[in-house]
Amino acid sequence: MSDARTPAQIEADIKHRRERLAETLDEIGVRVHPKTIVGDAKAKFVAGVDNSLGRAYVGANRVVSGVRGRLVSDDGAPRLERIVPVALVVVGLVGLLAVSSRRRKG
Repeated sequence: MSDARTPAQIEADIKHRRERLAETLDEIGVRVHPKTIVGDAKAKFVAGVDNSLGRAYVGANRVVSGVRGRLVSDDGAPRLERIVPVALVVVGLVGLLAVSSRRRKG
């Protein structure tokens, strides 16, 4: 097998390969640069936080929907027989917290 290329073709091929190698080295340099590494780490962290917040939101939304389902009838009217006891418990807890915080301060 003999190479039928001319010296000019061989030189052009070498030049092209050098350019591709330089581009590859530039890409590697960008990938291993500290700013790139930090940026990638930040992006992964933010994506993880976004995912966690999304799951927390869905969970909270389910809880709120469940509570709403218990305190509001299907037609949207409040169920006072369920709301009044819940409101009394909340008021009682707030009152206990207020009294206990006053005792600690004084």
